[in-house]
Amino acid sequence: MAWIYLVIAGLFEWGWPVGLKLGLTDSGLHWGWILFAVFCMIASGALLLIAQKTIPMGTAYAVWTGIGATGAFVLGILLFGEPATLARIFFVGLIVVGILGLKLASD
Repeated sequence: MAWIYLVIAGLFEWGWPVGLKLGLTDSGLHWGWILFAVFCMIASGALLLIAQKTIPMGTAYAVWTGIGATGAFVLGILLFGEPATLARIFFVGLIVVGILGLKLASD
């Protein structure tokens, strides 16, 4: 169950960079998006806390940040038109391999 909490925590990690990106524009602050970002931060941290009760801290943190970084990368491409170069995709792929490796090594 801890791994499920950890994955959900990683998914909430996607929300806060998106909320911050949409929360500050040239026309000013958009408090709804800022509050969405804060909610995602709190939910993500709380679920990480629960997951770390049984998953080693270093493993949990690496997986959590890896899921967050990978999701933010994909959302940046899909939502904000960020570049999807082969090199960027390759190196994010290495992060995914690391996440899977940590999961396999922890069983």
